[in-house]
Amino acid sequence: MSTPTYDVLIVGGGVSGTALLYELARYTDLKALGLVEKYDHVAIVNSHGRNNSQTIHCGDIETNYTLEKAKVTKRTAGMVVNFATKLAPEQRDKIVYKYPKMVLGVGETECDFLRQRFTKFQELFPKMRLLERDDIAELEPKLVEGRRPEEPIVAMGSTDEYTAVNYTTLSEAFVEQAQQSAQEKGMACDVHLSTAVESITQGEDKLFRVKTPNKGTLTARYVVVSAGGHSLLFAHKMGYGLDKSCLPMAGSFYFTPQVLNGKVYTVQNENLPFAAVHGDPDVLVEGKTRFGPTALMLPLLERYNGKTFFEFLKVLRLDRNVIKALWDLMKVRDIRRYIFKNFLFEVPLLRERLFLKDIKKIVPSLTAQDVSFAKGFGGVRPQLIDKEKQKLVMGEAKINPGTGIVFNMTPSPGGTSCLGNAEKDMYLAQEFLGFNVDKETFERDLLTGEIPLTDLERPEAHSLM
Repeated sequence: MSTPTYDVLIVGGGVSGTALLYELARYTDLKALGLVEKYDHVAIVNSHGRNNSQTIHCGDIETNYTLEKAKVTKRTAGMVVNFATKLAPEQRDKIVYKYPKMVLGVGETECDFLRQRFTKFQELFPKMRLLERDDIAELEPKLVEGRRPEEPIVAMGSTDEYTAVNYTTLSEAFVEQAQQSAQEKGMACDVHLSTAVESITQGEDKLFRVKTPNKGTLTARYVVVSAGGHSLLFAHKMGYGLDKSCLPMAGSFYFTPQVLNGKVYTVQNENLPFAAVHGDPDVLVEGKTRFGPTALMLPLLERYNGKTFFEFLKVLRLDRNVIKALWDLMKVRDIRRYIFKNFLFEVPLLRERLFLKDIKKIVPSLTAQDVSFAKGFGGVRPQLIDKEKQKLVMGEAKINPGTGIVFNMTPSPGGTSCLGNAEKDMYLAQEFLGFNVDKETFERDLLTGEIPLTDLERPEAHSLM
């Protein structure tokens, strides 16, 4: 049986690519969809639970989020929870998890900051509580145990929400639901696993040809590339995004015995474009608390895959603009010290003792013997550099030349934004191809349920583009 000319072909089977497959199959009247993934399973690179913090980011305990960004983030996070909680309980319970969560302030400055933030954000997050020392001790005793009584601490957080997610099982559910919807509609929905993409070209007939070593050449009217740092590589090969360079940032983690009941974040340093250290229950490893992430510039597009070194060199496109951007980054004292410290976090024999100093801010009673490097855990975030502006591109990055192909890199905030980013891509594809979108069913499925869309968030739905 020959493969059809796809209406939309998705390159990359992580949580972003599979989310788009689900939305196109469930909410449109397209006739043929396809997805290609080079590995033998979906969501086993950066979407795998080993390679991220497994967090549903809502914008409440992430202190680098403005109120406006938190509105958008809460909406996309709610979409993930609403999707998962409408599945059968046995499937839901393998995807999303309820743990307490809080952001901890230590010292007068951070405590004052959190009190002010709570006042500003409590309307958007009505379940959130301001937690004083005794409240913290009740929820997370290890945060108070061994801490000096005179040291000010305060937190804000919640106790009865879905806060963790396994993005691999979420992606599996997206594929299953996509194929079920497609079958009901008589729509082709092909998932090509173990299928690498060698090249993407566009012919004079405007069709895209995606060359693979084992499935031949697949044709499509529209293509979305959601393949992390490799998205930029494909874009460069087609002559797009040449003003962008890629700086992969790797994150590592550490395990301790189970000292936390839920997720505990710390206040973000506003001078650092990297996540502050936090502690989380691990949905894949019982009886442990996972702390991290660290942040290390790594010349690989995939962690633990040395073959991607040469691909990194191609997307780096090193020139004086890239060097200037890196130089300006290193001129910031906090960033310079952070990068050097995080390099030391990768040095055996030193790293556990050095990292201990950071996590003792959360759990003062921990010792070096409690801390072990989480070998094989940690992914890569492809941080983009705008070569014309000579600066890092923060947040989501998308290249849309308007020719029927879109390249997605660095979704922000990570997998939480998968359905929200897929929504944007669905409407970009609709604008180009002219199909219908069932908005009523979309809203019923994803914007109501466990986390209904509030009036505070609703205006954002009209500014997705």
